[in-house]
Amino acid sequence: MSTPTETKSTCPYCGVGCGVIIESTGAQITGVRGDPDHPANFGRLCTKGSTLHHTATAAVTLQTRLLYPMQRLQRDQAPQRVSWNHALGMATRKFAQVIQEHGPDAVGFYISGQLLTEDYYVFNKLAKGLIGTNNVDTNSRLCMSSAVAGYKSTLGADAPPTCYDDVNHTQCIFIVGSNTAWAHPILFRRIEDAKKANPAMKIIYADPRRTDTAEIADLHLAIQPGTDVMLFNGMLHIMLWEGWTNAAYIAAHTNDFDALKATVRDCTPELVAQICGISKEALHQAAQWFATSKATLSLYCMGLNQSSSGTAKNGALINLHLATAQIGKPGAGPFSLTGQPNAMGGREVGGMANLLSGHRDLANPAHRAEVAALWGVADVPATPGKTAIEMFQAAADGEIKALWIACTNPAQSMPDQATVRRALQRAELVIVQEAFATTATCAYADLLLPATTWGEKTGTVTNSERRISRVRPAVAAPGETRHDWSIAVEFAQQLEAELGRPARLFDYPTPESVWNEHRESTRGRDLDITGLSYAMLDVAPQQWPLREGDAVGKARLYEDGLFPTKDGKAQFANTVYKPVAEPREARYPFSLSTGRLRDQWHGMSRTGTVGRLFGHVAEPSVQMHPQDMARRLLKEGDLVHVTSKRGSIVVPLQASTEVGMSQAFIAMHWGEEFLSGVSANGERLAGVNALTTPTFCPTSKQPELKHAAVKILKAELPWSLLGVAWLPETDALAAREQLKQLMVQFPYASVVPFGRERTGLLFRAASHETASDDTVAQIEKLLGLDGSDVLRYADKKKGQRRAVRLERTADNAELTGFVLAGDTSAEGWIKTLLQDQLPAQAYGRLLLVPGSKAPVAVKARGKQICTCFNVTDEAINSTLASCRGFEDERLGQLQTALKCGTNCGSCLPEVRRMVRASMPATQAA
Repeated sequence: MSTPTETKSTCPYCGVGCGVIIESTGAQITGVRGDPDHPANFGRLCTKGSTLHHTATAAVTLQTRLLYPMQRLQRDQAPQRVSWNHALGMATRKFAQVIQEHGPDAVGFYISGQLLTEDYYVFNKLAKGLIGTNNVDTNSRLCMSSAVAGYKSTLGADAPPTCYDDVNHTQCIFIVGSNTAWAHPILFRRIEDAKKANPAMKIIYADPRRTDTAEIADLHLAIQPGTDVMLFNGMLHIMLWEGWTNAAYIAAHTNDFDALKATVRDCTPELVAQICGISKEALHQAAQWFATSKATLSLYCMGLNQSSSGTAKNGALINLHLATAQIGKPGAGPFSLTGQPNAMGGREVGGMANLLSGHRDLANPAHRAEVAALWGVADVPATPGKTAIEMFQAAADGEIKALWIACTNPAQSMPDQATVRRALQRAELVIVQEAFATTATCAYADLLLPATTWGEKTGTVTNSERRISRVRPAVAAPGETRHDWSIAVEFAQQLEAELGRPARLFDYPTPESVWNEHRESTRGRDLDITGLSYAMLDVAPQQWPLREGDAVGKARLYEDGLFPTKDGKAQFANTVYKPVAEPREARYPFSLSTGRLRDQWHGMSRTGTVGRLFGHVAEPSVQMHPQDMARRLLKEGDLVHVTSKRGSIVVPLQASTEVGMSQAFIAMHWGEEFLSGVSANGERLAGVNALTTPTFCPTSKQPELKHAAVKILKAELPWSLLGVAWLPETDALAAREQLKQLMVQFPYASVVPFGRERTGLLFRAASHETASDDTVAQIEKLLGLDGSDVLRYADKKKGQRRAVRLERTADNAELTGFVLAGDTSAEGWIKTLLQDQLPAQAYGRLLLVPGSKAPVAVKARGKQICTCFNVTDEAINSTLASCRGFEDERLGQLQTALKCGTNCGSCLPEVRRMVRASMPATQAA
């Protein structure tokens, strides 16, 4: 047997940038744990990071990975395997043809914050240096562009001035528009530790939803969606009235405060309370804690960024820090939390339509000249490039003829999916460079280029605190996959020859050679890393800036009060409140927001391969306040149409007091890969982003994914089907892909994996009429229910059908698969039998009887709370019944008994909430 190998690398999920140690044997990744030496996480990992090795098994690779170049000769045909020479030759000829016939702006590159910095750099140079177009943008446009614009317009540079260690030095944390507990779990663990060490520290949480993050807050400001600017302006109004601003700092280090004062003069507590939907007392308390704390740290994310006022929201929050001198010292400053593992690195290399390498601005002629000189080209084009929304609109309009999409899934993640899909269909050439063949975008590709992914790649990423970490390969690249940077380099070299350009721009034998050129592009800039090398990063991650001659990077910025502006002063942003782009109205009375689930990532191309990550939230749903449901005579589990001006989807309804009245929430992850169906006019339903609006902030061009006006109406779909089965690990994900093809035969359908030690699939569908026998038979076959050992029942007249598979064990029988068609009312107990692997021999005949009642002996284990130890709410509540003492004492007793929350800690906020709910009112208070 081969000796296990350990490789230090970085987690590919959120912007915290946790260090991981990958365990591998031969060609197989076998385990992962947190790197105790990495300063981002000190050994901790969340549920997603700690299950990374499950996403890299041989079974997952063989069933989901894109392993060979593939070409689709006709859009309605399956792609065929081709050689790399053929694939890159075809791409080169077609791109050259489009460029020569229509000009360089007829092509576009849409790339990703999950690429490495080296990948990003080559794509940026390919588009702007070789082809001569600025049409290169990234899914970070949907993520961080408002934060970029906010930092630049106020502080002078796109540079978060803080670090993670600031949570240990602050006296007040202001979390805004970020469900940090779920979106950045390991940073949240550090906040929990800091609060425990310093109970006097105040935490303010501003968010329309009462998420798990609210559990740690001393004050929750449940503001109305999109009213952040009014909230911040109102806080500044109170600070001015109470004398809580720092006049000396304002005079010495800032400009244009008077214009802002005039604006916030009208933002009275009465007006702010009315617009934001909070009390004047809560507003005053937030302003006092923020301004009078010895050190205040703000943490913010998509709630500010994904908005038609995204730049203003960021600027208004930064205004508070400048006005109170809460910046440039330990524990203080505005800290934008990046959503993706390398959104920061992409910004560093200028991998967006309005940026250039080294935080240079495309609109600045001197900056363009500097980059042109570095690259050895005559010039960099001055024409602004198309940003993400603009790029796909241009493709839908026929202006962009060729699209190159790398490491991202716009057919799931972009708003207004009708336009995105029209763009992908109309473009003459769509190239998708991707690790996973299962993403929705792959279905639109003329050419599929197989890329390496986590555990196979080498290069660097930069996390939210400006810390650069190495990414290293633990195993060899599978199949014919290639590194993203090397694919772009080879294509660029061929395109140089095809266009008759001297072959000199892309002489990169290694990713380090790419990185060294990027390093040179930062010389003299705010992010100067000329003192950094791969060799130094192999010793430890480092923060920028780290200039030539420096030994370590700089943890905090602007400690001297000097900002990277012409006069060294920060600029107050004159932020005027504007409501959401699409206010609620009589026809669309609900405000829909989207956001993350605790255990899932983006479009779930990776996390969606692991059944255990569906234990906490098993299926898609739309959350609505119980009172709104009661008024509309809706109940838990009802299928509802959620409809905006752009599209409609059908999804089950879930009651939740996390959302406010007239609000709704759907997790951002549910694209057509897991939630689909077909509309009355025959169009395929495209997941949650069929609903969201492409309206964007005019400055940052970031769309308002956090708000859409919708109506929610009951879906009358009387015929339903549920299929659940354990399947061989080697077949389950392939079966899921085939089941996805059947989803379009129903107005509503979903398919999700489940299971921990075993692999299972759950397929759910509903329709206006009974599905054909052939369709049900196909579903049964894909769930392994087509054998002679399957028990069956059918009543064609009533449209009912059942198939059940029982497998004999030593002393009983186990239910391993079933399909209920027509009448699914017995779902609860039959699904429990299967998922909890309970003895089933006594229920054989009852399994086939429509409408059968649950046997008393069949009791569900409950909803999973702790993913690490598979602890359910039933187990927690049962154990809490015998726990005594105050909250921490009861929590300790619970954890001793069940271990929940003792590993990754992702479940701790929910566990604590359950602990408090179990306590007498006097103790809980």
